Amino acid sequence: AEEAFTFYKSVFGGEFAKIIRFKDLASPEFKVAENEKNKIMHIALPIGKCNMLMANDVPEILGKTNENENRSKIAISAESKEEADRLFNGLSVGGQIEGPISDSPWGSYFGCFRDKYGIEWMVDFDPNYKGRI
Repeated sequence: AEEAFTFYKSVFGGEFAKIIRFKDLASPEFKVAENEKNKIMHIALPIGKCNMLMANDVPEILGKTNENENRSKIAISAESKEEADRLFNGLSVGGQIEGPISDSPWGSYFGCFRDKYGIEWMVDFDPNYKGRI
């Protein structure tokens, strides 16, 4: 999580609102393996005016994870085509573009990709957006 969020911070800017490591929560009741003490229990990065991007690492005691089974997507609504291009181009570096950012048949400027960490993103700018979905 930390490597990915450092990358996201380089694209979105700003500062982390919070970083909690597993070692910060270690206690006799919550034992943390030595090799996992510096892993991220919670990290938060404000993006845009009203959104927070959050994540955590999964410690081995909670089982195996399969990054290829990620079925969630993060959708970002940009305030301009220029911002949409900046976010799309910045976040997709080293990843796989699934749909190049371009004018879509439904009237918005849209693109989607899987970033170098396996996270799927949708970037959208709708010039007709009136503040409601």
